[in-house]
Amino acid sequence: MRHLPARMARWSARHAGRAIAGWFAFVVLCLVAGISLGTNEATTEDFWVGEAGRAEATATEGGLERSPTERIMIRARSGELDMAAAGAAARDLTERMRGLPEVESVAAPVRSKDGEVLLVSVVLDGPELEGKENVVPLLEQTAAVGADHPDLVVEETGSPAISKGVNDQRDEDLALSERISLPVTLITLLIVFGSVIMAGVPLLLALSSIAAAIGLSMVASHVMPDAGVGTNLILLIGLAVGVDYTLFYLKREREERARAGGRLSPEALVELAAATAGRAIVISGLAVIVSTATLYLATDVIFSSLATGTILVVAVAVASSLTVLPALLVVIGRRADRLAPRRAARRARRGKPARSGKPETGRVFGALLRPARTRPALTLCLSVLVMLGLTVPALGLKLIDPGKDTFSRDIPAMRVYDRLTASFPELFVTHEVVTRSTPEQAAQVRRALEDLGRRAQADPLFARAPKKAESGESAEDAMGASGESAEDAMGAEDAKGAQGPENRTNPQIRENSTDPRTTALSEPRVRTSADGRISVLELPVSHPAPSAEAIESLSRLRQDHIPATVGRLSGVETAVSGDVARGRDYVSHESDKLPLVLGFLLLMTFLMTVWAFRSVVLGAIGVVLNLLSAGASLGLLVLVFQGTWAEGLLAFDSLGAIASRVPLFLVVILFGLSMDYQVFVVSRIQEARQNGMPAREAVLEGINQSAKVVTSAAIVMVTVFGAFVALHLTEMKQMGFCLAVAVLLDAVVIRLMVLPSVLLLLGERAWWPARRPRRTVRAQEPAAGASAEVG
Repeated sequence: MRHLPARMARWSARHAGRAIAGWFAFVVLCLVAGISLGTNEATTEDFWVGEAGRAEATATEGGLERSPTERIMIRARSGELDMAAAGAAARDLTERMRGLPEVESVAAPVRSKDGEVLLVSVVLDGPELEGKENVVPLLEQTAAVGADHPDLVVEETGSPAISKGVNDQRDEDLALSERISLPVTLITLLIVFGSVIMAGVPLLLALSSIAAAIGLSMVASHVMPDAGVGTNLILLIGLAVGVDYTLFYLKREREERARAGGRLSPEALVELAAATAGRAIVISGLAVIVSTATLYLATDVIFSSLATGTILVVAVAVASSLTVLPALLVVIGRRADRLAPRRAARRARRGKPARSGKPETGRVFGALLRPARTRPALTLCLSVLVMLGLTVPALGLKLIDPGKDTFSRDIPAMRVYDRLTASFPELFVTHEVVTRSTPEQAAQVRRALEDLGRRAQADPLFARAPKKAESGESAEDAMGASGESAEDAMGAEDAKGAQGPENRTNPQIRENSTDPRTTALSEPRVRTSADGRISVLELPVSHPAPSAEAIESLSRLRQDHIPATVGRLSGVETAVSGDVARGRDYVSHESDKLPLVLGFLLLMTFLMTVWAFRSVVLGAIGVVLNLLSAGASLGLLVLVFQGTWAEGLLAFDSLGAIASRVPLFLVVILFGLSMDYQVFVVSRIQEARQNGMPAREAVLEGINQSAKVVTSAAIVMVTVFGAFVALHLTEMKQMGFCLAVAVLLDAVVIRLMVLPSVLLLLGERAWWPARRPRRTVRAQEPAAGASAEVG
C-alpha cells in the first residue's frame, strides 16, 4: 500500500484524458445501476427491537399488526359545531375515503367530550411504513370535503401524514443546508487557493463522489436495507471529506510546485504529492471506514444504513483523490506552465517577489502554536483541563427516542395533531399487550386481558373513560336517516372483532362517553386472531410519549399489572409494544450495545494508528486525544440541547434529553474524522523526522507545514456540519452542532495545542518502538518508470 498512491498517480498523470473520462463514466455507471435497481427500503420488521419488537412480531403473525391510521377532524369554523352539518360532512368524507384503493376501512365518527369536534378514523391498506407514501390521495379528499363545506374546518393528521410532512421538511432543510454550505465552502477554497479553477476542483470531486455513492448505496440496499437516512448522511459526510481529501492533495501539489520552481514537470509534481498526501489520504479514509464499520455491531437497521452510506462515500472520495484528481492536476499544471512566464512578468512589473515553496504558518497559527512551542507542559495541562471541563456535562446525559410528539410544529399535520390530542387526549399513546397461547386458552386469556384493562383504568396513569358530553342533539339526529341504530352498530363491531376498532365502516356517530351502547376511545379494547392463539389488548394513555407519566405507565404495566393478571397464566407468552415501549426498548438496546461498539472502536483506532506510524505510543495518544475531543463535544451538546437556555438562540424546543441515536453515531464518526487530522499532521512530522530533523524540530516543522491546510479543512467541515443547525428536526440539529463543535475543537485545541505539547515533551519516545530513520534524500524529478516515493 505504501507505493500504491504514487503508482496510481503516475498512471493517471500519463493518461489524464482516459483517467478523467473513466472517472465520470464510473459516476454515471453507479447512478444508472442504482436507479435501475431502485432502493430496497427497510420494512417494519427491520425496525423491531427488544420486547416491543417481539410483541409486534407476534401480533403480525396473528394478523393483528398495527395499521397506518389517519384521523380527520371536523369542527366549526366559528362558534358551536352544527352536528347536522358535521354529520353531512362526515358522510361525504366516508364515501370519498371508501372509494380510494389506498383505504382499507373507515371507522364510525366519534364526538369529542366537549361536543366541539367530530372525528373520523381511516385505516390505510398496506404496512405501517408505507402509509406516508399512500396518504396523499387521502389528504386531497380531506381538502375537497373542506372546500365543499366552507362553514366547517376539515383537517387531517396521523402517523402517515406526519411522516410525509417530516420527509418534506427534511428535503427542504437539506436543500437549505446545501445553499448555505456550498457557497461558504467555495469562498473558503477561494481564500485558500486564490484561484477559481483550483477552488472548483474540490467541489467538483466532492459532488461527483456523492453522486456515485448515492448510486452505490441504492445497489447496496439490496444486501442491507436502507432505513431512509443513508442519503442524508452521504450528503453530509461526502461534502466534508470529499473537499478535505482533495484539499490535502492540492495543497501538497502546490507546495511541490512552488518548491521546484519550474524544474519538475506536472506529472512529477503529482507523483510527489501522491507519495505523501496521497498516502495520508488512503490511511485517513481507511481509518474512517474501519471506525464507521463498528456501527454494524449495534445490530440496528438505522445504524447499519448510516454505516453503509458513510463507508461508501468515504471510499469513493478516496478513490477520486487517487485517480481522477492527479489527472486534473496535470491538465491544470500544464496550463499553469504555459501561463507561468506571463504571470512572472506581471508580478515583476508590480514589484512582487516570487512565491516561496515553504508554506507560511501565519500570525494566527503562530500565536496558537506559541504556547505549545514555548511551554509545552503548561499548555498540555491547561488544554486537557479545559477539554475535561467541557466533558463534565456529558455525565448528565439523558437519552430519548424522539417520537412524533417532538417534531416541528411548522409541519401542518403536527399542528392538527396538537388539536387532535387536545380534544381526544386518549390518542396520545396506546400500549399494546400481545399474548400468545393455545387456542384452548383463548377465552381464559381474553378474561385475563379484560381484567388487566380494568386494573389499568383504575390506575391514574392510564386514560379513564370521560364523562358523557352534554348535547341537546342525539347521534341519530346528527347523522339524519342513517337507517342503523347504535345497537346495530355495536353488533357490526362485534362481528369484526378480529379486525379491531379502527376498521369500523359504520358512519353512525358515537359519543366518546360511558354510554353502554358505545365504545369510548379511552376504553381498553381486546382483539383476537382468527385461530384464537394471539390476542392484543390496547390500553390508551392520556400523556405524550416522551413524558415521565407515559414512561411510568409502561413500567407499571410491565412490572405490576401484567404479572397480576395475564402473567399468572401458565404457558402464555406476553410482551408489550406501542409508541412508548418502542422508544424505551430502542434506547435500552443501544445502551446495551454501546460498550461493545466503543470497545471495538478504541481497539481499531489504536491498531490503525500503530499500523500507519509503527508506533505504540502514537496509537495510545491517538485514542486518548479522540476521547478528549468526543467527550468535550458531547458535553457541549448536553449543555446546549438538554436544557432550555439556548432554545431561542438555535430555534429548537428542548426535549430535555438527547436523541438516542446521536451519541453513539457521533462518537464513531468523530473518531473517524479526528483520524483525518491526526494522520495528516503526524505524517508531516514523520516526513520531517525521516529527512533527518531532530524530534523537536520535526514536530514544529510538521505542525507549521500542516496548520493552515488543517484549519482550512476544518472550516469546510464546520460549515457543512454547522448548516445542519439551521434545520427543523431537533435530532439533525444536535448532530450538526456536535460534529461542528468537535471538528473545531479537534483542529484548534487538539492538533495545535495538545498534540504538539505531548510530542515535544516525549521527543523520540513518541515513536517507540520504531527506530530513528536514516536521513533520506528528497527525490528530484522521477525518471521514466521510477517512483517519486518520499520517505
